[in-house]
Amino acid sequence: MDWMALSDAEWTAVRLSLRVATVAMLSSLPFALLAAMALARGRFWGKSVLNGLVHMPLILPPVVTGFVLLILFGRRGPIGAFLADNFGLVFSFRWTGAALACAVMGFPLMVRSIRLSIEAVDRKLEDAAATLGANPAWVFLTVTLPLILPGIVAGMILSFAKAMGEFGATITFVSNIPGETQTLSAAIYSFTQVPGGDAGAMRLAIISIVISMAALMLSESLAAAAARRTVAA
Repeated sequence: MDWMALSDAEWTAVRLSLRVATVAMLSSLPFALLAAMALARGRFWGKSVLNGLVHMPLILPPVVTGFVLLILFGRRGPIGAFLADNFGLVFSFRWTGAALACAVMGFPLMVRSIRLSIEAVDRKLEDAAATLGANPAWVFLTVTLPLILPGIVAGMILSFAKAMGEFGATITFVSNIPGETQTLSAAIYSFTQVPGGDAGAMRLAIISIVISMAALMLSESLAAAAARRTVAA
């Protein structure tokens, strides 16, 4: 089983992938919740445009998404230059850029999961709370949020799993720099391009499968637990 022992570089890729996926998931959650609420409950001009923009990463080739991110958030891009000059935040060819690319790619999955949960909420429960004097914010926190919690959890895990496997957008935006932007997928690709790299690619592929399966099983467990708490309440 010596062939299963990961090298320091491989462990670095694993840790970086976990870090990138976690940051991508957590940073996109507030925006996904707002977008899901707007799409599920909002009535405004341009709703179909917003829906198209949210789901665009699902239909575009990942390389195109990565290229757009490079144009916008690169060192000379309009957003990237502003953030770098005013806040010192750099995305291109940094692990932060990998997290941004993964967040964008997983965003539609998170929004869709939360949106479906919001649309399934019985509006009569919210109306009943409002008639008792609760303001909209309190109604959301005490009624809506607990009911949609399973969808939020499922969306977060789906986004995390997507981030763990993202390749095209990430490598286009931040390249494949060992120790900085080389995630699991990029490391596996690198192994497949060199003679004798099959063993390393296999090791990382197994790690990727284990992490993805664990994330999906955790999603099911947390969603079921949240659903049980909601029913009990």
